[in-house]
Amino acid sequence: MIKKFIITGMLCLVVTSINAQRKTLSLNLQPKEDTTVSPIVKEKVEEYAAKINTIIQEEKKLMESELLVLQAKNLDKTEFDKQKAQVADTYSEKIDQRIEALGFDLDTVIQKQVRYSLLNSDVASNEELKQKLMKKFRATKDFSGYFSYGIMTLTNDKPDNDLDKNLGYANNLEFGLKFNYQFSRTSPWGFISGLGFSWRTVRADNNMVFAKQNGDVSLAKFEGSLDKSKLRTGYLMVPIGFQYNFSKLKNAGMDIQYRPYSDGFRVGANVYGGIKMSTNNIVKGDDQNTRDRSNYQVNPFVYGAQFTLSYDNVSVFVKKDFSNFFKGSYFENDKALVFGVALGW
Repeated sequence: MIKKFIITGMLCLVVTSINAQRKTLSLNLQPKEDTTVSPIVKEKVEEYAAKINTIIQEEKKLMESELLVLQAKNLDKTEFDKQKAQVADTYSEKIDQRIEALGFDLDTVIQKQVRYSLLNSDVASNEELKQKLMKKFRATKDFSGYFSYGIMTLTNDKPDNDLDKNLGYANNLEFGLKFNYQFSRTSPWGFISGLGFSWRTVRADNNMVFAKQNGDVSLAKFEGSLDKSKLRTGYLMVPIGFQYNFSKLKNAGMDIQYRPYSDGFRVGANVYGGIKMSTNNIVKGDDQNTRDRSNYQVNPFVYGAQFTLSYDNVSVFVKKDFSNFFKGSYFENDKALVFGVALGW
């Protein structure tokens, strides 16, 4: 059963990633030169360049004709160079005057290119520009994939039990989708939730294994050489919390301000709850390799709280269960405490 959920979760992440890429690609189906320069700007500049070239060619022909007349006078080199420079200056001034008379509005063209660079489209009015800016820089409301890994320990305010005395390396691996909801375009606050798949692995040390007899779970000594002993439990997790972003407000133009929700330094706090999907007791050693997926009295429900510090796409977190790792009186009062790092959270 858990494999089906794992595959489903991975497919969700892949589909989300592909859809995100499609959205990006759909905005850039034009040739490269068309996505970097506004078509209107390109047309205006090409038209202006063609007119300038016509002016230069016309004046160049007239200047060449005048230079031929000058050359026919058989002047000495010094005088010829002097008069040649005067002719060149005269035609240079004429070219400048004719180009200036074209009335090319450079400021307007630059403004159009700036708008195009911001929105990847030409807009005809300030109202249209403002609408597009408000749409482009609206409050964040989306799903994003995340992956986390943490080192886990079990806390206990009672005298050590057998598990506390023989606990080896334990960890928590998780991936899923995080839902981000920024309260407004400029708000530093946001609501976070989502859906994740979590695998919690507890390893026994000192040649001990998790054993079960008549439904009772305990640690027992393994007879022989033990290579691996771990109890792995999968949970379907749902977090609910809030995030605060310390990024400064940015100006998009047209008196529109926004705050990047997923950039910069952020602080988040959430509670979480989970339901058990499966348990797998893995033992390997001395020609013995077993995987037992029966009930090992691991708590079928977990709940707790998490505190997260994030910068851009990387986060560090600590999460603490309020529920016992095992149910009933088994390894009583042991609760998971996890320190870890995450990508995309």
